[in-house]
Amino acid sequence: MSSETLSRAILPEGWSVPRGYANGMVAEGRVLVTGGLVGWNENGVFARGFLPQLRQTLVNIKAVVEAGGGRVEDIVRLTWYVTDIAAYRASLKEMGPVYREVLGRHFPTMAVVQVVSLVEPEAMIEIEATAVLAG
Repeated sequence: MSSETLSRAILPEGWSVPRGYANGMVAEGRVLVTGGLVGWNENGVFARGFLPQLRQTLVNIKAVVEAGGGRVEDIVRLTWYVTDIAAYRASLKEMGPVYREVLGRHFPTMAVVQVVSLVEPEAMIEIEATAVLAG
């Protein structure tokens, strides 16, 4: 790993390349962990609908990582909690452009989990991020 790139995706020999995520990541540096972030703006106002909430949640993750001195490329893991897995699946095609608009073509390890509800009643999605920063 160069000093520019502190993380890299891991792909076991013979495995198919995953689309939109990595199976594993190797990284070195300081660890930044976010809490569960949701799709509201800095004033606590929620975006309306699954895709707008996803976009705002990713914007919030990017803001926290950057405030901690990191970059989007430093993110090594995203754990997504969604209240409606059917809505998630139905939005897969539209999610790609929304994701890339905010986080670019950086695809860390990811897990998606359906939950019954989230602490904020209006929240449809909550995402935790882990980033590994230089030094």
